[in-house]
Amino acid sequence: MRQKRRIFEVNGIVQGVGFRPFAYRLASSLGLRGFVRNETSCVRIDVEGDEGALETFAARLISDAPPLARISGISAEDANPAGAAGFAVENSSGEGGGAPAVPPDAATCDECLRELRDPGDRRFGYPFINCTDCGPRYTIIKGVPYDRPLTTMSAFGMCDRCSREYHDPADRRFHAQPNACPDCGPKVFLAGGDGLEKASPDPVSEAAGALARGLVVAVKGIGGFHLACDAESEEAVGRLRLRKRREEKPFALMARDMAAVRRVAEASEAEERLVSSPARPIVLLAKKPRSRLAGLIAPGNRFLGVMLPYSPLHHLLLARGPEILVMTSGNMSDEPIEFANADALERLRGIADLFLLNDRDIETPADDSIARIAAGRAVLSRRSRGYVPSPVRMPFEGPSVLAVGADLKNTVCVTRGGHAFLSHHLGDLENQRALEAFETASRRLARLVGAEAGVVAHDMHPGYASTRFALSLEGVENIAVQHHHAHVASVMAENGLDGEVLGVALDGTGYGPDGTVWGGEFLAAGYGGFRRVARLRQVRMPGADAAARQGWRMAMSHVIDALGPGGLAAAPRLAPDSRSESVVAAMIGRGFNAPLTSSMGRLFDAAAAICGVASVSTFEGQAAMALEGAADGPAGDPYPFAIMEEAGLLVADTRPAVAAMVDDVAKGAAVPAVSRRFHGTAAAIVVRTCEMLGKRLGLDRVALSGGCFQNAILLEACVAGLSKAGFAVYTHCLVPPNDGGVSLGQAAVAAASALEAGKGR
Repeated sequence: MRQKRRIFEVNGIVQGVGFRPFAYRLASSLGLRGFVRNETSCVRIDVEGDEGALETFAARLISDAPPLARISGISAEDANPAGAAGFAVENSSGEGGGAPAVPPDAATCDECLRELRDPGDRRFGYPFINCTDCGPRYTIIKGVPYDRPLTTMSAFGMCDRCSREYHDPADRRFHAQPNACPDCGPKVFLAGGDGLEKASPDPVSEAAGALARGLVVAVKGIGGFHLACDAESEEAVGRLRLRKRREEKPFALMARDMAAVRRVAEASEAEERLVSSPARPIVLLAKKPRSRLAGLIAPGNRFLGVMLPYSPLHHLLLARGPEILVMTSGNMSDEPIEFANADALERLRGIADLFLLNDRDIETPADDSIARIAAGRAVLSRRSRGYVPSPVRMPFEGPSVLAVGADLKNTVCVTRGGHAFLSHHLGDLENQRALEAFETASRRLARLVGAEAGVVAHDMHPGYASTRFALSLEGVENIAVQHHHAHVASVMAENGLDGEVLGVALDGTGYGPDGTVWGGEFLAAGYGGFRRVARLRQVRMPGADAAARQGWRMAMSHVIDALGPGGLAAAPRLAPDSRSESVVAAMIGRGFNAPLTSSMGRLFDAAAAICGVASVSTFEGQAAMALEGAADGPAGDPYPFAIMEEAGLLVADTRPAVAAMVDDVAKGAAVPAVSRRFHGTAAAIVVRTCEMLGKRLGLDRVALSGGCFQNAILLEACVAGLSKAGFAVYTHCLVPPNDGGVSLGQAAVAAASALEAGKGR
């Protein structure tokens, strides 16, 4: 048979996922010779042998790839046979260009779980069991290519038995970089609530027992610390709320298995697949009535955030302790997650009664990701552990860009070539520790991607900490990107769209170039620019930022706008007292400290207050979540609204809807029906406005983005209505619709701008 040689470069998430041992076994089974090795940006396979076997090898590289591999491209080049004697896995090389793809952390696989639970296995009960199909990746990586010396596992030398596994091509731990066992790997240990190390023959069992007794335990996991307690203990949950200073924001849960999940929540097949996926996100599920869960877990909320164990340590805790635990981020409210032992012992002292620690360092912290199923697909509201740093393939190649995101739900993004790499969730840039974490993440991500960004994209808002950081950098070109343009560009980028689309960006707040607060925007947009073509009617935002926390202020503003100052008498009591009502009414009337806003998010806040489900929010989005949770029954006819022409823009006049809603509530209409009808009205405004704009502008593609589209009722109604109207509808799946996806849009706009400027020179 004819002998040939072919050199493959495989790009994507192909390092740290068992691709080299897979290639070795595949080549050996086909009688092929050569080598495979990691390079900086790819896996290189140099293989020769029978021509037919080479063709089979090329096809099976894709069809039989390891479960965690995500191949973005394969190039192949024929060469003269070199006379290789066998097939080998070579040491990694720093050669190669392009963008490397670092793998995300992956939940413990079934084979490792079997060993974890087998008393006859040498890794029985070992909290750090892993293989090429599972375990920590992104959180332990210091650099690329992904090899043990460039991870935090470099501190642990493999014993003889682990080393034999690591070097045996027939073993599933062949070149598994975090490979370890009880003899040579990381160890767990305890510290008391005073921070002092505590001797224990079995730290995991002792921690599980403490949880069963109602104590709060700080647990060091893959991406950082959790604060855990028994989810069925009202006393334990209340104690954790008090100590953490977290008044009402729901706590996440970790359940032993899907059977435990089903006992407390409703889960469709799609939701069960998402909960059980290797990323193991927190998934929002509808509560079941009359469960034994503590009421303080998610007060006033009909949804639970539930995840399954994703590390062997979690599996052991839940097997030996309560079957459902509160598992919330280990931090003080508004601060970054703790991930270093010393910092956790200092900053979580007074919250945790016991610390379950380990000596494997975390290089990059990562909160749990949060998702839900809406409009038939997974929608992320927080993209972090399990997803990051999987790249988003851009619709074009441009210069390297650093995009610094917004100030809330911050992420940063670095582009290289045709890929965009988003950081883990960094949170709100409200304090110095959050800013330090943001700056560290910006540098670390650029280093992992291997990009030196000469262009830095930022929000137009001059007061954002992220904007100030961008403007402080020297030797770079700064490009300001309008907030809602970035939202639309983000959904375009993740869906591979080019040209111009009709973008609908609905959120709480965004800096408008006209000096008003935007948030209910319709844009004719592409990467190169945008035109604002429609918006919601503007109302006053009394107290500015205070109105975002106190929805009753926005309710007063919308009611006065719809019915006049005397209209407050027709509405239910909105302000907490008569003096507050008088002061806020005066602010609205005079326009003092009351900027104009077109925000859909603030309209949701107003509706929640009018319905009586939430007048004040202790965390962002609380009122809108309460309003969605209250909605029930058929959509019914939408409340009336009008669409008018104003200074060249279409303006959706919400006054008739607000007036009708106030009338319904005054007449004693059921809140679930009022809320459901309001949601239908918001969707009808979007659909009708797009229909008018589509005809006017000749656009038949609609891109939906912004934090309001985390609302499943709104998203599903908009997708259904727009699709029925003949539009191709594009939504988020790879990045969040909220500000966690803004950095991707900023990067796409800035890269396109820099690319265009380069062409013009």
